[in-house]
Amino acid sequence: MNVIIKPIVTEKMTQKTESLNDYGFIVNRKANKIEIKKAVENNYGVKVLSVRTMVYRGKEKSRFTKTGVIKGKTNSLKKAIVRLKKDNSIDFYNN
Repeated sequence: MNVIIKPIVTEKMTQKTESLNDYGFIVNRKANKIEIKKAVENNYGVKVLSVRTMVYRGKEKSRFTKTGVIKGKTNSLKKAIVRLKKDNSIDFYNN
């Protein structure tokens, strides 16, 4: 099972990284906090202090087009916010 799907690189997460040393990841929905912690430590070679998770459910969306209404659904996902020790950091751009 792949635990980490992709890192979250947004303006808000960059600000959290600079101020609190927090990093965001989209993770597998079945992964728990212990598995997420081990995956981050193994993949990036850092020491994790804490892991916070949140689950987002998929939302129904609709769009009006020339041919009519198109209905769909966004994917559900799980996010993890990982806090590292002060001297550790992850560089997403060079890896």
